[in-house]
Amino acid sequence: MVRTFFVFFLKKIFFKFYLRLRVVGDIKKILEEHPKLLFVSNHSSHLDAVAITSMIPLLKCHNLYVTAAKDYFFSNPFISFFSKHCLKAVPVDRSDEGGSDAFRLCVSLLQKLDKVWLLIFPEGTRSLDGKLQKFKRGVDVIAKKTNTPVLFLFVNGAFELWPKNSWFSKFGGTVTIYIGPVLTVEDQDIYKNYKEWVDTIKI
Repeated sequence: MVRTFFVFFLKKIFFKFYLRLRVVGDIKKILEEHPKLLFVSNHSSHLDAVAITSMIPLLKCHNLYVTAAKDYFFSNPFISFFSKHCLKAVPVDRSDEGGSDAFRLCVSLLQKLDKVWLLIFPEGTRSLDGKLQKFKRGVDVIAKKTNTPVLFLFVNGAFELWPKNSWFSKFGGTVTIYIGPVLTVEDQDIYKNYKEWVDTIKI
């Protein structure tokens, strides 16, 4: 229930009166065709996760989970409540070099749930300059381990509005989400394929 109200707030208030959200591509059709997906996106701002959450149809928002840094999004009771109930965050311990706990949790969600869309930011942390960083290896392993297709997303405009180390987002800008192709697990190098797709986007 908390998640539904949060997404309603994003759709009807935050991305209507404070910022604008533009989605390029048919996300509804993709979600209807794929009950399980790994969402792979660039990451340069705290707006990335909330913008992607906001583009999900309200009645289906409970199927989306978001990987989030444990040291930040679970650092105190207030942020932990927001992360758990609003974002449905999956905690990732960035001090765990192997990422074994987060890996097991992601794999468990994808294997046990009938409908689940798991958002992963493979760069591992927000970009300091807005440019794409090299992906961590985990997303390839999770996709192959669970036989889950991968949906490419690219968020544009979020870095300019809310870069790392800024207290909050600027007012009045537009965040654009580009919907990319769905890759099967046979595609070997997710970073290579993602980068090649991003290079084709006309921003």
